[in-house]
Parts: sequence; structure tokens; C-alpha cells
Amino acid sequence: MISSSRLAVVALAFALLAGCRPPAAAPPPAAAPAARLDTLAAGYFRQGLADFPETGTYLGIGGHDDRLSDLSPSAREARLARLRDLLEQVRALHLHPLPVREGVSLAMLQNEIEKELNSAVCQASLWDVNPLGGPQVDLLRLPGFQRVATPLQGAALLARYRQMPGYVERHVANLRLGLERGYRAPKIAAERVIGQLDTLLATPDTALALLDPVEQPRPAAWPDSAWARYAGETRRLVRDSILPAFARYRDFLRADYLPRAREAVGVSANPNGAECYRQRIRAETSLDLAPQQVHETGLREMAKIHAEMREITRRRFGTDELPGVFRRLREDTQFTFASREQIEAVAAAAVRRAEARLPEAFGRLPRAPVVVKRLEAFQERDAPAAYYFAPAIDGRRPGIYFVNTYQPHSRPRYTAEVLAFHEAVPGHHLQIALAQELEGVPDFRRHAGSTAFVEGWALYSERVADELGLYSDDLQRLGMLSFEAWRAARLVTDAGMHALGWSRQRAIDYMLANTALTPLDAANEIDRYIVWPGQALAYKIGQLEILKLRAEARERLGARFDARAFHDVLLGAGAVTLPVLREQVERWVAERQHTTTGN
Repeated sequence: MISSSRLAVVALAFALLAGCRPPAAAPPPAAAPAARLDTLAAGYFRQGLADFPETGTYLGIGGHDDRLSDLSPSAREARLARLRDLLEQVRALHLHPLPVREGVSLAMLQNEIEKELNSAVCQASLWDVNPLGGPQVDLLRLPGFQRVATPLQGAALLARYRQMPGYVERHVANLRLGLERGYRAPKIAAERVIGQLDTLLATPDTALALLDPVEQPRPAAWPDSAWARYAGETRRLVRDSILPAFARYRDFLRADYLPRAREAVGVSANPNGAECYRQRIRAETSLDLAPQQVHETGLREMAKIHAEMREITRRRFGTDELPGVFRRLREDTQFTFASREQIEAVAAAAVRRAEARLPEAFGRLPRAPVVVKRLEAFQERDAPAAYYFAPAIDGRRPGIYFVNTYQPHSRPRYTAEVLAFHEAVPGHHLQIALAQELEGVPDFRRHAGSTAFVEGWALYSERVADELGLYSDDLQRLGMLSFEAWRAARLVTDAGMHALGWSRQRAIDYMLANTALTPLDAANEIDRYIVWPGQALAYKIGQLEILKLRAEARERLGARFDARAFHDVLLGAGAVTLPVLREQVERWVAERQHTTTGN
């Protein structure tokens, strides 16, 4: 049951996005475009939380913790209709002059709307068989972010549990519709998800993530009897409703979907696949780039990185024959971990060491801390080596650097430090936590933005860590270069598979021949690109633009260039698009030239 006050808020948000104002509200004054922008941006953010309530839970924003996203085609079409109407209103604001900060917000709001509308050509919900997401991952992740400290909070999570079987069934219905319309996921994705579901359905109750909330000690706010009833109802729902829904999903994939899944891994095999990939490139990089252009950029960057790697391998291994060095790094156990505990300990030590040096390169640091945690067992086998989760904006949860400790003997030591610097500090945590703390900007700018900036910054920060002397030795620096080669390989393989007809095995072989990634990591990475077209391009494309802006600023400012101030400018407005970032840096350079010359 939804309270009347919540209905009023949702109705207001819908009205704002639909271009309708509540009857009592007067039309916004023509002389106040900034106020109109604030209204539209706030409505966009509120409606996003209503449409995707799980996002609010991850961010620590209450209000929709008792709901799951509506996966139905009708809900999707309704959202797209609202976005199209909103886009018209946003574009109309370009007719009015705006201050610089508001101009950035306008450009970013328009970009976010256009990105979602243009990507709709992919019809992603109709072929979303995804080992990195989907119900078998997303639903199990929720309890780790949702508190049950009070009966009210517990009731909200229980309401979500009651909706989970229907959520899974709706997901299956979308996939059936996709098959009818010719949209199919690649076979490797279906095989991986079936494996995840097999593991999930065989997991003992004590290890099942959905039961974690009731496996903890009784919260103080709960009476004994109420907690016992709550725990019993949770276990019953999981046993009798949720797990059977997952079993039906697994059976559908195995019996009906897998035989019809596509052999070709590229999205170009789906209806409108070429246009889908073009829009995904635009959405992730914020630039209009042709797939062939992306592919060739990756090849050029790989050659440069290999030249730098050879300087280290000659010193460390006495050879510049990189494939042999890569094989040794993968096969010699001195270069891998012996235990899960070692992986976690090295990650934590690297993060703490980086934190101590941050003031040397940054003037502004986030208030929110970052912690290191092991990746959950239910997803570790198919997950990447690590990832980052932003802190809750209410301060109740820090940023989390999740590190994958699965099969320690396959996890390389030589990339442990660069991974920590990328995912935690000075990488994702520094950038994302600072964005959340921005003042005087619309909420959507604190929590969304350009992937090319977010991931480009994290890749750029790997080099900043080198400038700060954070790598322990040449081997760790070789790991840094291997990671950079990996990101260059993404341009080659992502465009290769999705636009140029490459097979999965050809992409894996290229990755292994040109980077020091292990076979496990290479396969996981390629499979990630297969189910997430275009996202992997953002890292190197974003880093290249940041490096270019830094070189241009240094050339124009000479001795007046200050890397610390430059970094604060980069991080000062959240995850903006690359064109907006260029405008900001060029404005800063011009202001610094004016100030230092006294003109």
C-alpha cells in the first residue's frame, strides 16, 4: 500500500516530466530559465528513482525501498514518452542565456535524456541474458544494501521479496517476446547465466544472500516475537516463491532459450544491431566515433604501450620479447596469490598507502571513506577482478572496493596495486565520492554522468599513482602498463566483435597475445564486452582526452601549470561529458592566464 503523501510526490514528479504542472502552479516566469532548469532536473531525478527504485536503495535515498522496477514493455514505453516530452522542454531552455554552472547542468541533462532515448533502439530488455546483471545477480545484491534495523524497514524489504517472483517472470516474458521479434542473446551469456542459477539453486540456506538479513542477530528495535515472525516469513518466501521462480528461469533458459541463442557474439547480429552499437558508442564515450576509428585507435595505442613495457622487461627479465614475458607472468606461481586473504590484504594496503599521498596531487578530498571487501560468493566466478560501489549519500555506508578472491592461484600479484588505484583511490572513489558531495548542482549530476569521464578518470589515475611513486617496484609498474594495454585491447576487441565480425575466441586470443591478463580474466573480460556493448570503450577514450587536455594546458600555461589545480578542475563538476570537460578546462586555462598575467 502506498501512502497518500508518496502518491502526491510521485504525481508531482510525473507531472513535471510530462510537461504538465499541478493546477495550482503558475507558469514559470520567462525571466527565470535557471529556475525552470532546476525544476526539470529535479523532476527527472525523482522520476528516475520512481522508475528504478533499486537505484535509490544503492544510493541510500529512501522512499521506494518497498518496490522493484517495472520491467513490462508498457512501463518502458511510458518512460520513453515522458523522456521525449522532457527533452523538448530542455531544448527550449537553450533559447535563454544561463550562467556557466547552469549551462553545464543543461548540457548534462540533455545528454542523459538523449543517451537513454537513443539507446532504446537496442531493445536491451528483450535479450538481457546477462551474467553481470539480471535477476540472478541484481535481486541477490539488494539485501546487502537495504537495512532492516526497524520493523518498517523490514516490511519494505519483505514487500520486495514478495515482488521478486513476478519480477523474474516478467523478465522471462520479455525474453520470450524478444525471441519472437528476432532479438537473441549470445550463447555464451546464456550458458554463464544457467551456471549461475545452478549454483544459486544448490546453495545452502546459510550461504544464500537473500537470507543474510535474518541470519544476523535480532536488531534492538525488533521485539523477539516480531523478529521471529519476520525471519520465518522471509525464509518461507525464499524457499516457496523466489527460488522456484529462479528454477523456472533456469529451466526456460536451458530448454527454450539456449537452443535459439545466437552463435555470433556481436550485437550487430540483432535487429538494428549496427545502429544499436553506434548509439552505445555515443552513450558511453559522449563522442560520435565510428567503430573502425575506435578499432584503429586501439591498435595505435597498443603499439605505444608495448614500447614502454619493453623498457621494463629488458630491466626485469632481460628480454623485450613480450609474449614470452606474458606467459611467464601467467604460469609462474611466484607471480600469483596463494590465498584469498593475501588478495584482500594487498588490496587494503595499497588503498591505505594511496590515501596517505593524495594531498600531494589533490586539493579537495572526499569526506566519505572507502573500505575493501571480498566479492560475494554468488557472483565471484563470473565477475571481473574487482569493482567499486559508491557510498550512500546519507553517510551510513562508505564507498566499497569489492575485490574478487575467487581461485587465488589464478589472480596475479603484479596487477593488484594498479587495480586498487583504479577502483578505489585515486580512481573511482575519489571521483565519485567528490561528485556526490557537490553543492549547488542538481541531484542527477551527483549520481550520474558520462562513462567516458568516470572510467577515463580511473584509468588516468593509474598514471597519477605512478607520478606519486605508489607502485612498489618495476613488476607493479609492468602491471600498470598491462592494464593500460588491456584497455587499448578493449577498443580493438569490442569494436572487432560488435562491428567487424570478430569471434569470441579471436578476441580472447588477441587479449592474451597483447596483455598479461590470465586466461580466466581474459575470458571474463571478453564475455563482459559481449553482453555490454560499448561500455569497455569508455576507459581508453576518456583517458586519452584527459591526457590531451593536460598536455594542452601544460603547453599553454608553461611554468604556471599546476597539476593539483588541474585535477581539482577535472573533478570539480562531476562526471561531465568529454565535450563539456574540454570547455571547463579551456575556461580554467584562460582564467589562469588572465590572472597570472594581470590583464
